[in-house]
Amino acid sequence: MEFLRMSKAERRRSEWLRRVKRGELKLKRAAELMQLSYRQAKRVWRRYRRRGDAGLIHRLRGRASGRARSKAFKSKTLLRYTEAYGDFGPTLAAEKLAAEGKIIAPETLRRWLLAAGLWRRRRKHQQHRQWRERRAHAGELVQMDGSHHDWFEGRRARAVLMVMVDDANSRVMARFSEEETTQAAYLVFADYVRRYGRPAALYVDRDSIYRTEREPEISEQLRARQPLTQFARAMQRLDVQLIFAYSPQAKGRVERIHGTLQDRLIKEMRVAGVNTLEEANQFLREKFLPAYNARFMVKAAAPADLHRPLRAAVLNEALSWQESRLVRRDWTILWTGRWLQLSAQNARLGLVGRTVTLREKLDGQIELLYRGRKLPFKELPSRPQRSSQPAVEKAPEEKRRGASNEGKEENNRAHPWRRFGFAAAQAYWKNNARCVRKGLGKRGHS
Repeated sequence: MEFLRMSKAERRRSEWLRRVKRGELKLKRAAELMQLSYRQAKRVWRRYRRRGDAGLIHRLRGRASGRARSKAFKSKTLLRYTEAYGDFGPTLAAEKLAAEGKIIAPETLRRWLLAAGLWRRRRKHQQHRQWRERRAHAGELVQMDGSHHDWFEGRRARAVLMVMVDDANSRVMARFSEEETTQAAYLVFADYVRRYGRPAALYVDRDSIYRTEREPEISEQLRARQPLTQFARAMQRLDVQLIFAYSPQAKGRVERIHGTLQDRLIKEMRVAGVNTLEEANQFLREKFLPAYNARFMVKAAAPADLHRPLRAAVLNEALSWQESRLVRRDWTILWTGRWLQLSAQNARLGLVGRTVTLREKLDGQIELLYRGRKLPFKELPSRPQRSSQPAVEKAPEEKRRGASNEGKEENNRAHPWRRFGFAAAQAYWKNNARCVRKGLGKRGHS
């Protein structure tokens, strides 16, 4: 038994032509029903009478397209994919092959890879999420997060990629660091501000870098202030609102960027031969991010840009570590094992026992401030040693008051308690006090 694969239009033509063959319908009427001209209907009717339903099948079916690539080109493309881009997706692999001169559509390459067993479809289970509309203006909200991954595929230790993405236009800024720390967050934020300006708000997770759970200290309670991390204090100083996400899905835009970069960036660095953190940051800054943003950025709904300019000096002062330190009696301050000696110029401020603010910037520069005023100081090579002074020579026993027995007896006789006893002494002091109130001298004499 022979099976024919027919399209819906071909089956419909077969039904009308069978009616024409049985005499139930005229060919002219069948042509109208088949939406063909009468001349074309006669050609179709002629093929149907000779070959039956097989005559209705399109005669180009099963033949290669005139635009099809040659078998040699297909074989070379698949071989090159296997050699260099074995774990690349069809879209990224098509871009790399196009850069080598082998131009091919991603969907064509996908079909070839599926047919050759070099790629398989990956379907994900869908979860219901509530869609959030993008912010309208660039700089209105920027999402920031760190992605921990084996970015160098074992060529060096694992690292973290700090990523910032504008919620309005999906523009990305990123920087590699060893760990996700306050310093790493400072560095990527500084890069972003220097390039685009200061955003209005940052959307971050509830990591200890951005949010603290400690109870407020007494000084904070008196001022009605909540405890802040160093990063939160810096954002408060720069007038950047911190918004905390309660789940990874809440900041889905930057989370999806992580997935894209973990696919594209890793392979791009492998092809470029990037093996160190310094090379990776240079590659990001000069090559990858400009090309990535040029391709994947979208147009913001509103034309106005809400990024605000910021002077470099203010940025450097804000992105720092600031803590209170007590000035010791020798006018020194201890900071992470380093001893700082305040200069004599500060003597008139009377800082001993007072609290000053110590600020350490990203470049390691240290500043001391008291009520907003910078204090001159110098760093000591080691802890100052206390001066060892010789003990003071004691006075001879005979010269000290009350040292001899004779002196002790004289003192005992002179003291009223010793002379009269407790009751007489009490009366003596009462009489004395009464005389003083009346304006008389001691013992009642004027």
